[in-house]
Amino acid sequence: MKILNVEDDHRIAELIKRGLEEEGYSVSSAHDAASGWELIDSDAFDLLIIDVMLPDMSGLDLCQKIRKKHPSLPILMLTALGTTDDKVEGFDSGANDYLVKPFDIRELSVRIRELLKRSQQFVSETPKVLKFGDLEMDTESKLVSRSGKEINLTPKEFALLQYMLQNPNKVLTRPEIAENVWETHFDTGTNFIDVYINYLRKKIDKNFSQKLIHTKPGMGFILKM
Repeated sequence: MKILNVEDDHRIAELIKRGLEEEGYSVSSAHDAASGWELIDSDAFDLLIIDVMLPDMSGLDLCQKIRKKHPSLPILMLTALGTTDDKVEGFDSGANDYLVKPFDIRELSVRIRELLKRSQQFVSETPKVLKFGDLEMDTESKLVSRSGKEINLTPKEFALLQYMLQNPNKVLTRPEIAENVWETHFDTGTNFIDVYINYLRKKIDKNFSQKLIHTKPGMGFILKM
């Protein structure tokens, strides 16, 4: 498995490279967004690790740029900031997971394994079109519509809705959503999942009398009519 690490701190970049190569990965390093983009554009990687703070471009902006060309490439963001707003911003940019510095290389390795495993499962198991009532999602074209009206979603909103469409009429707990949509463990100190559920409600349900996304107090969320 080939991994690209975009990290401007040479010491951290070398620690990540050495630690992951001991796990059997092939790791390339870039120390700014421009160099990272050149490598991504010229080589095929299985996963990207991107630091939020880069000298020439925000890692979030780089992530958005990558997503336009590589919509399914797993991306793990590294940052020193770990508030709900920071995580939401990272996920909105297209990141699949978010790891706060400082971290143990063993935790990074676990996150990478989970991302790669889910990426492979996603490719093999996802049907092209998902439907629930008048809500429809095309997983290849990334188009979502309700009653024929197109709905624009961010990458993480799309992933959350996709998971709900794959599990209709089932109460989904916050830890379950965190694990399957964000490929991370649920942090009870943040409410980013509730934030994204509210984002979806505004786009999916707001202009329709039939509400599809419901809250089960103390339990989680459910897609039902």
